[in-house]
Amino acid sequence: MGRYDGRTAIVTGAARGIGAGIAQRLASEGATVAVLDLDQAAAEETAAGLGSGALGLACDVSDADAVEAAVTRVVEDLGGVDVLVNNAGITRDNLLFKMSEDDWDAVMSVHLKGAFLMSRAVQKHMVKATYGRILSLSSVSALGNRGQANYAAAKMGLQGFTRTLALELGPYGVTANAVAPGYIVTEMTDATARRVGVDPEEYRAAAAKANPVRRVGWPEDIAAAVAFLCSEEAGYVTGQTLYVDGGAKV
Repeated sequence: MGRYDGRTAIVTGAARGIGAGIAQRLASEGATVAVLDLDQAAAEETAAGLGSGALGLACDVSDADAVEAAVTRVVEDLGGVDVLVNNAGITRDNLLFKMSEDDWDAVMSVHLKGAFLMSRAVQKHMVKATYGRILSLSSVSALGNRGQANYAAAKMGLQGFTRTLALELGPYGVTANAVAPGYIVTEMTDATARRVGVDPEEYRAAAAKANPVRRVGWPEDIAAAVAFLCSEEAGYVTGQTLYVDGGAKV
């Protein structure tokens, strides 16, 4: 018996990277998972690897109509929604004086507006069922990071959003928490290394030296934390942000 047997989870931005790792972990513990991503083909491919019942859907989390349609489809096809993981995100890094309004707005729309729209769409189903878990991906960048004014603001905003959801939804059996990853090896972080002219392996080595456990993080590290916080066992944990960064910010 898995601790997610009989549960349905939605993971946004789940076609690859951290999102895919989370989807795989929840499915391995018995959850039926809906993989949401901008890329329909990639979402379907990831869902196909999760076993029977998994669903892959295209969804722009910054579009209210698309979000409502996706959640409705999940509820109709999978019978409900017990867990939401707000993982979808983008970066548009630049120093403040070079950052455009489009750079700012794009990051805010996906991270903050996306989490708002998805959470608003699922909460009515969770409140009715008197059970739910909402988990949002923050970041160590929430504490400030050069060249990421937009991303840092969005990721810290998610922590405030999470605390407020915890207050509002707690009486209805719904918890809200966040996980703030440190350096995690993904296609996105490898692309960041190349963009700044550093070999990805060298970038990883430098990141490993910057934390007490002397290694980089992997999607599986984040998935393990998410799997606990979204489980029934974590019913007395809400409004919290767990930093999963190898102690880099200690």
